[in-house]
Amino acid sequence: MALSDVDVQKQIKHMMAFIEQEANEKAEEIDAKAEEEFNIEKGRLVQTQRLKIMEYYEKKEKQIEQQKKIQMSTMRNQARLKVLRARNDLISELLNDAKLRLSRIVTDPKFYQGLLDKLVLQGLLRLLEPVVIVRCRPQDHLLVEAAVQRAIPQYTSVSHRCVEVQVDKEVQLAADTTGGVEVYSSDQRIMVSNTLESRLDLLSQQKMPEIRKALFGANANRKFFV
Repeated sequence: MALSDVDVQKQIKHMMAFIEQEANEKAEEIDAKAEEEFNIEKGRLVQTQRLKIMEYYEKKEKQIEQQKKIQMSTMRNQARLKVLRARNDLISELLNDAKLRLSRIVTDPKFYQGLLDKLVLQGLLRLLEPVVIVRCRPQDHLLVEAAVQRAIPQYTSVSHRCVEVQVDKEVQLAADTTGGVEVYSSDQRIMVSNTLESRLDLLSQQKMPEIRKALFGANANRKFFV
């Protein structure tokens, strides 16, 4: 039985509605899937950027922390150097004051004569040479001559050696030095400096740890050392 035009139109409309519904459902499915993929990709990108931002700021934080450590270390070193300079300045002042006080020793003839006796004898015993040359300030010649005369028998008694001592009248120590003597071997290759300045310098070097401890206290960084 042939379909009427009306039935054909109905079937066509029904088919078109079905196709349209299928198309709409497919479009919705595609949209939903696209939305899901978009959200997934967006989440991935957001997470990636978040990690990059966190990594960036973590790196920045480490850099800032490192800079702080460097600055603190620099400040500590500068402060330490400032303290060391101040301490060295104080020690220099004390040594300069000690050198000024040395000049007072020579104003006491009896004390200075006794000191010259010891300095000359020590020079002879350190050299142990048969012939020695002694140099002194021009104003100390008589005192040194007397010191030599007293030192020779003491030297002989201690060392069991003879010695000839010449007090140099041509080459002398500067008149503005604080005093003392220099003792040379006959060829002048060996010299014992027993001037008051050199003795003070030697003593200050030997006693520097004790001087620093007395002035500034024990060094905590050296508490395990003698």
